[in-house]
Amino acid sequence: MSNSTAAVGRRAFLARLGLLGAAVGVGGLLPRSALAPPAAAAQNDVLPGLVDLLRPVLAELARDTLNGLSVFALPGPDPYSAAQGTPSDTPGAMEAGTTDFLIDALDNFVPFPDQLAKPIGAALATGLADTGIELPGTELLPAELGTLDKALRALLESDATLPLSFPIAGMLNLLATQVNPLAVNGAFLSPFARLSYAEKARAFQLLEGPDSDLVALLDVRFPEPLKNSVSGLLKFVGGALIEFASFGSYTEYAVFDARNKQLTARPVGWELTGYQPDGPVEGWDEFIGYYQGRTEVRD
Repeated sequence: MSNSTAAVGRRAFLARLGLLGAAVGVGGLLPRSALAPPAAAAQNDVLPGLVDLLRPVLAELARDTLNGLSVFALPGPDPYSAAQGTPSDTPGAMEAGTTDFLIDALDNFVPFPDQLAKPIGAALATGLADTGIELPGTELLPAELGTLDKALRALLESDATLPLSFPIAGMLNLLATQVNPLAVNGAFLSPFARLSYAEKARAFQLLEGPDSDLVALLDVRFPEPLKNSVSGLLKFVGGALIEFASFGSYTEYAVFDARNKQLTARPVGWELTGYQPDGPVEGWDEFIGYYQGRTEVRD
């Protein structure tokens, strides 16, 4: 493979991941000056700083992607719901704080052992083939592209804790561009957030299907005894993500004051379901005491 072909392939991969547009596209979050290739002697000193600059870019990219996932579970009167073609007059996931719930759950509560994180990071760093369409950031010189690529590799392959929200977002964005290659450009930072509702459903169908190209790509990167097991993991993740987003949309997460153990407002889920309009449930008279006066049970 020639250097020019490899550069185009890396541009395509970074665009499909959503990183190229998020970093240097219109409204990009990374200063172009940060990508100026350092002198060979200074590379080891400059790269850690660029990795530090890249972390908030990846965090915003993950948040934007999960915004698109949240409204897929519960649309509302927000731009993300409108973009997927399902605007609603009633409060939805964005008003319920579902994205914060997802990020908190993925990054802090869902275990993601190194033996899984490392191969997924390596697979993401390997990339996918060129899409053959116009991509954001193609005006980058190969050297600048290489600097961004090295920073991503360093971050994914480092010993630092990898927040699960970014690999999940990267996976959704790669699937998004498989469903609709034109999703590499448009409103929002992430390709997944640019999809229609039906296209998002198709992305999950591809993830959970038996012939997923993404699953195949990741499978070959896993060492024994994990080889061929990632397929089941990703299919589980596909279903779990929708469940997480749906659950988060109907919880009290956004309005629960953990310090005082009190709600600060009426949750969106309560409004949508008409749940206990006058306060928390204290129990029902029918369930006070033992059922039908029983005090013991015999075989």
